[in-house]
Amino acid sequence: MRYRVLGPVRMTPRTPSAAKPRAVLATLLVQSDTVVSTHALIDELWGAEPPRTATTTLQVYVSQLRKALLADSGEAAVETGPVQPLLTRPPGYLMRIAPEDLDLTVFESLRAEGRAAYGRREYGAAAQALSRALGLWTGPALSGVPHGPSLETSAIRLNELRAEVLEQRISAELRLGLHQELVGELMALAHEHPLRETLHCHLMVALYRCGRQSDALQVYHQARRSLVDELGVEPGPVLSRLLERVLASDPSLTWHREPAHRLAPVGGSGVGGPGRPAEGGRDTGPTVWLPPAVSDFTGREDQLAFGERLLASDPAARNKVLVLSGRAGAGKTALAVRLAHDAGDRFPDGRVLVTLRDAGGRPVEPQAALATLLRRLRGTPTGAAAGTDSGADPLPPSEAEVAELLHRRTEGRKMLIVLDDAASEAQIRPVLSAVPDSTVLVTSRQVLGALESVRHLALDVLSAQEAEALLAACGGQRMRDDPEAAKEIARLCGRLPLALRVAAAGLAARPHWTAAGLARRLRDERTRLAALSLGDLDVRSSLLTAYLDVGEEARHAFRILGLAALPDFALWSAAALLATDRAEAERLTEELVRAHLLEARRRPGRLTPVRYGFHALLRSLSLEVLAQESPQEGPAAVERLCRAFLALARHADARLAPGRDRLADKAEPLATTTLSGAEVVGGAPLRWFQEESAGLSEAVRQAHAHGLWGLCCSLASAAAGYYEAGALWDEWEATHDLALDAARRSGDVHAEAVILRSLGDLAWQRRRTSSALDRYRLAWHLFTRHGDRTAAGRCLSAEADVLLGMGRTAQAERAYEHALSVSRSDDDARGSAEALRGLALVAQRDGRHEEALARLEECASAARAAGDHRWIEYARRTASALRTALASDRSAAVSSVPLEVRPGIWLFLPSRPVQRAG
Repeated sequence: MRYRVLGPVRMTPRTPSAAKPRAVLATLLVQSDTVVSTHALIDELWGAEPPRTATTTLQVYVSQLRKALLADSGEAAVETGPVQPLLTRPPGYLMRIAPEDLDLTVFESLRAEGRAAYGRREYGAAAQALSRALGLWTGPALSGVPHGPSLETSAIRLNELRAEVLEQRISAELRLGLHQELVGELMALAHEHPLRETLHCHLMVALYRCGRQSDALQVYHQARRSLVDELGVEPGPVLSRLLERVLASDPSLTWHREPAHRLAPVGGSGVGGPGRPAEGGRDTGPTVWLPPAVSDFTGREDQLAFGERLLASDPAARNKVLVLSGRAGAGKTALAVRLAHDAGDRFPDGRVLVTLRDAGGRPVEPQAALATLLRRLRGTPTGAAAGTDSGADPLPPSEAEVAELLHRRTEGRKMLIVLDDAASEAQIRPVLSAVPDSTVLVTSRQVLGALESVRHLALDVLSAQEAEALLAACGGQRMRDDPEAAKEIARLCGRLPLALRVAAAGLAARPHWTAAGLARRLRDERTRLAALSLGDLDVRSSLLTAYLDVGEEARHAFRILGLAALPDFALWSAAALLATDRAEAERLTEELVRAHLLEARRRPGRLTPVRYGFHALLRSLSLEVLAQESPQEGPAAVERLCRAFLALARHADARLAPGRDRLADKAEPLATTTLSGAEVVGGAPLRWFQEESAGLSEAVRQAHAHGLWGLCCSLASAAAGYYEAGALWDEWEATHDLALDAARRSGDVHAEAVILRSLGDLAWQRRRTSSALDRYRLAWHLFTRHGDRTAAGRCLSAEADVLLGMGRTAQAERAYEHALSVSRSDDDARGSAEALRGLALVAQRDGRHEEALARLEECASAARAAGDHRWIEYARRTASALRTALASDRSAAVSSVPLEVRPGIWLFLPSRPVQRAG
């Protein structure tokens, strides 16, 4: 299934990472095979206050979606060519999708099938179809995207449909006599949806049929309290009538065809016959040496299913090995123990866990692991006290002899062995060789990719929903009473299971704390790891063990890379931070990835298809050990990174808007690494800015925090053109406020003027005309004082843009003429293009159409001299639109249409009368 909206919005092979393109995708998917107007999409994305660039930006989003949609055109496209499903259809766009490619269409089909079967009283078929429909859901509908009015309405409708299907599936299963199996699910659903009376009715019926009449009555009273407290209403007639039937022991509520139940065996003994005799001739029976399973194990449904399929497949296969890898605290051991406990009936001869590290966290030798495993298989049966080799023969001194005994002990037996916390392939190869007939689960912080003929399952952090469920299960009522605080705690813990358990246990152990108070304690990154400690549960110690497992070079890289910009970084950033070339940086980062100290995040179709990032808690550890072990390296590494960002941002900006950045000629020491802008940015400067936007903003903040005033101003100025083109107002304001402060702290008048001019552009785009005029005029004054006539002249054009938008065309025309005079005297082609464009707009506004066309031709010539292709296309596009309007005898309306006042930026002016010649 290629498209999914029943949960997080996704499509294969890749989903757009930016929120607004995903919102466009979601809107088109929900209304597939229906034309969605441009106005509806703009309203969905920006509401009542769209930016001036809304139409242009929407076209960019559609273009990005079309490229993503053709990223995997399939084998058929080799002969017929890829088929674009996203079509332009006036007045908007149409998404054409095969029914089987969209989970919503499949869901509605299965829902209809289940309802029809239910109507025919074919309850088995109904339950099956409705279960398949529910299985398509992966979370709340249309999650992961910002909701406008249309998506919000659709999400509410779809979630209600899901609840309706769930209730009908339960009704069908109750009619099939599955009340015993439904009780647990219904209890959870009634708790989750306390105001849905149908669920409470189903739960009462299920409990009554299980002989739990008093519990059924209790459910009614709990439902009534919820309805009265929350809504001020009494239960409806269906629920009230059901109460009367339960009190009267109505025989029609009873299930009359009770199905036979097969009891599953419990425990290790009595399953599969007696155990195989041991070396000494004793019949030991099955051996189970496992820690208790976690009682509140939460989530990991897909991973459990994967492990269970492996354990259930081909019992005659030799050396079935599954390696569970993941970072420290990911819950590898808990998952392995859960699988081992659940698989008791498949391994009647024993299930044993062996830890491969000593009490100090150091890896044990292979011989020690073999010996421990053999002792447990020869030792105490299930249920007896755990001790030593009571009554067993002493073990031989050599590793080979111990392996031989272990091989004989396990040969031909159905056994499951768990090797916990393996340090390397070399540590466990002797054990795997000694137990070829056994199934083995291995947990490790390393990937252990050199092992032959094994299956791998990498554990990441929990999903947001699973993390919040784990906090609710472990944190008690105070955690459940404050879901917003639980959501924040899950985020601050990086959804790492160990951290979540420690946080929840800390709250449960302190009755005077609240969930909100715990979240407040975790917000400070510098003290977060210290707060995640309780007794012998210590997140820092667990993570630190993984850090100490790698060599010194990798540890140094781990410390320094914690300074990389969030949320992730490209390889060139690592090279700049580590002051090395990209090949060496790649070697070190990949070593950290194998040790699960760093994440490699695939980004297909991007300039940098693989990026690197830290788990939130590992980044905290990185900064902590940097401050402890080599604090002197931090400032220099930050400066190297900022200089690398500046070199690449200037390279990209010079290709987007040549001559725009007035700080581009400011002398800055070069980055210490051999960075090639052409190699990193290539011919896609806009894509580079899009991919590095978050990192660039973070670099501005880091430069300001470290007192690198000049770098802070230069970085913000180099990014301003991209912020304007993309209408990224929040990032624009945040970075330039810091840069303005940096310029004033350093007394750099020229940098202050540059930043003020850019902030004036921002205020103008936000329709804050008074603020824009103030900033333009102050910037003009500072440029004049500094002696930068070129920049001062450009300020006049910017001020004229504001005046034009206010309808003061005469004043605007004088300002444009003054700006043109300055730019021509300074031989500033870009400034001339800006001023000529303004004079053309004034002429068009006043009905002087031939003069407007002449000015636009001059603007195009000046833009060609400046080498700015966007401005060349802008002049050509504007002149063409004007000629078309004149040729179609619509000259009277030309002066009142919206003006594209700068490339991609429109002014919507009030209509004004235009005089015609008699």
